[in-house]
Amino acid sequence: MSNSKGIALITGSAQGIGRSIALRLAQDGFDIALNDVPTKGPQLESVATEIKSLGRRVCIVPADVTVDEQVKEMVDGAVTKLGGLDVMVANAGVATGGSLLSSTVESWDHKMAVNARGPYLCYKYAAMQMIDQGRGGRIIGASSLLGKMAFPYSCSYAASKFAVRGLTQVAALELGKYGITVNAYAPGWIPTDMSKSAKGVMDESGKMNFATYIDDPVSRKWCTSVLENIPIKDVGQPEDIASIVSYLASKEAHFITGQCISVDGGISMT
Repeated sequence: MSNSKGIALITGSAQGIGRSIALRLAQDGFDIALNDVPTKGPQLESVATEIKSLGRRVCIVPADVTVDEQVKEMVDGAVTKLGGLDVMVANAGVATGGSLLSSTVESWDHKMAVNARGPYLCYKYAAMQMIDQGRGGRIIGASSLLGKMAFPYSCSYAASKFAVRGLTQVAALELGKYGITVNAYAPGWIPTDMSKSAKGVMDESGKMNFATYIDDPVSRKWCTSVLENIPIKDVGQPEDIASIVSYLASKEAHFITGQCISVDGGISMT
């Protein structure tokens, strides 16, 4: 086994973007701590097998990222099993739609818990570990196109992803003196099991079908118009997100912090 570049923990890594990030970082030479909710055990084991085949060390640290004690135990578990923590990727998230008027407090609380509280807890406990180690580190979180550009019928999801940007900027300001960079990635429409299940908004080819998702014809026309004018016409893939995480986790990215980098084909240019 070649020398390790460090130890990376990726939340929500049983499938989709998280799985691709875990495999890419393993290919880059990191040892990997895999996380997802306990019910995703079989999928995590499958990803772990792939990582072992790449010659990297791997462990599984199941946890619900919305629960303070579980996130602390997740980080502690990765450190105990692999010997430290150099990269935290707070990737876990949920995506469901709904208009402001039709949404419920329960749906708001759930998305804010997973998509915003989860990264907050991951950033916090990863930072504490990295500061104790004294060798710097990389903290990387999942925002979204909808964390930069509001779309109708996404009030709680957009709010949770805008929150990740604010969290990332504050953490970058506070942690830079420890040699820790903090950045986020903002995917556009990426075909994954999660995005396809968001009320059928995405079909198997990755194309959007707002007719099944947005009742309001004005909002539907606006969304369709935005997506028909994407500069890059290809459908993005989970590997495209993994590639930016790979760079942000690298030593070469040491002078980048507080950023939220769009990977969306050019929909948002801010």
